[in-house]
Amino acid sequence: MTTATHTGLAGASADDRAAEYRRRGWWRDETFLDDLRRQARERPHKLAIAGRRLREARTDTLGYADLARLTERFAGALRELGVGHGDFVAVQLPNRWEMVPLMFACIRVGAVICPIAPDCREDELRHRLALTEARVCVTVPEWDGYPLAGTVAALRSELPLEHVVVVDGHGPEGTLGFHDHFVAQPWEERLADDPEVRELGADDPFVVLFTSGTTGESKGVLHSQNTVHSAVRGYVDHFLLDDGLVAAVTTPLVHYSGFAQGVLAGVMLGGTVAFQDVKDNATLLDLVERYGANLLYGPPPTLTDVAASQRAVPRDVTTLRHVVTGSAPVLQPLVDELRETLGARTYSVWGMSEYGPVTITRLDYNQDWAAHSNGQAIDSMEIRIDACHDPGRRAAVGRLRVRGASQALGYYKREDVFAAELTADGWFDTGDVAREDGRGGIRILGRAKDAIMRDGIVVPMTELEAIIASHPLVTEAALIGPSGQVDDVIVAVVVPSGDVRPTLEDVRAQLRAADQDPRFWPERVEVIEALPKTLTGKVRKAELRRRYAEA
Repeated sequence: MTTATHTGLAGASADDRAAEYRRRGWWRDETFLDDLRRQARERPHKLAIAGRRLREARTDTLGYADLARLTERFAGALRELGVGHGDFVAVQLPNRWEMVPLMFACIRVGAVICPIAPDCREDELRHRLALTEARVCVTVPEWDGYPLAGTVAALRSELPLEHVVVVDGHGPEGTLGFHDHFVAQPWEERLADDPEVRELGADDPFVVLFTSGTTGESKGVLHSQNTVHSAVRGYVDHFLLDDGLVAAVTTPLVHYSGFAQGVLAGVMLGGTVAFQDVKDNATLLDLVERYGANLLYGPPPTLTDVAASQRAVPRDVTTLRHVVTGSAPVLQPLVDELRETLGARTYSVWGMSEYGPVTITRLDYNQDWAAHSNGQAIDSMEIRIDACHDPGRRAAVGRLRVRGASQALGYYKREDVFAAELTADGWFDTGDVAREDGRGGIRILGRAKDAIMRDGIVVPMTELEAIIASHPLVTEAALIGPSGQVDDVIVAVVVPSGDVRPTLEDVRAQLRAADQDPRFWPERVEVIEALPKTLTGKVRKAELRRRYAEA
């Protein structure tokens, strides 16, 4: 299959494609910093961001004029630390307001921002800071009991890292306090006269986002503002969003969805983005009610909790129009529950760090379609399904490939690895197996490297896992074929929700009730306390295969 969004681009050169991307508005000469400056002029007092601090019971808010002013101040603070064009700035923060002006301040001084999740620990921190050679790292004293500031400070002696800046509280000796250095000083006065400041252009390297690293060290996906803009543009255009956008974002601002579909989309449109720093799904609707959110973004488990919270403590959510979800299969019971509790329609998104959002279920399809499809390609992207062992042949079920204006610049310092995933005509191997949805879109079945075959058919693993996980005795589930061979035994590895251990019959009964093909039912169940996962929450199935291969 091919979604022909790029009519006339088949066989086009890179220069021709770039020119066409600009002609269609997917790429541009302006930057996200230009968007911020425009909003500060046109709607200076409008609320740009609201960052809720749950433990402190307060919400930090910034209007567009405030955000633009702090961007200049933070940019000056970075210059005082020696940050210049092409340098990397690592930012390891939860969903706090400081993250937002730092994003734009990096553009202002020409630096590449490297967002890092606060649950990233020493070995992976060392890898990311060493790979990017970040000159500055902004972090917090601790997260979930782990001493982040101390860990980063201790790594400084073995890295090019020059400055560790600590947000909230006191850091170890030799670190800087964020408020004292970034907030309290009027650096913007000195910045205006700095002749060496050169802002990032729309095609310059802008952000490096790290992959999950399921099979080894994580890779740094390098994007320009234009590769991000084309994805954001396709996302907001799909939902017909404008400056009336009020988005409640549940995903981390250090991940693509929070960083781009959240903050950058909001600023580009002149809307409002609300988030909270600690994961507490039961309280997310407080943001919706307080700010009149019309779009709620989050993965299915989060939205399941949100719906349960609304049933327990109803809030006024009449402003909600769109509930957007991704990262896991959407099942019909969730679509029904969100419609009943929130009065909103659910849309399924599929994407990846290398491209951002690629497919979205359409506005003009029935309300249940999100439970059957990951949607069609956004305007700036193309998708196709190849036969798994024959990339030259199209198939109804097979390997998913994508291409388009949202393609990352590559993997930072691993350009050969990125290039190896591309065909000569620019199709990128996503590593996923998908099937056609019958309407020009796709349904993701699972990772190709984890695929299990039954009678020549790919087992729809992601969907089956979601159904098993919806059993009352189960909180999470993963399907594996321990030997990795064709027609391997199907093993369900499950995490129990309580003291009662789920049985094979429990799992099969759940799949039977969901009308799933008996050929795909597990033949064995293994119970485990927790699934091994990457920093981004992806299950390490290779580890599970090794663990249960001999069982």
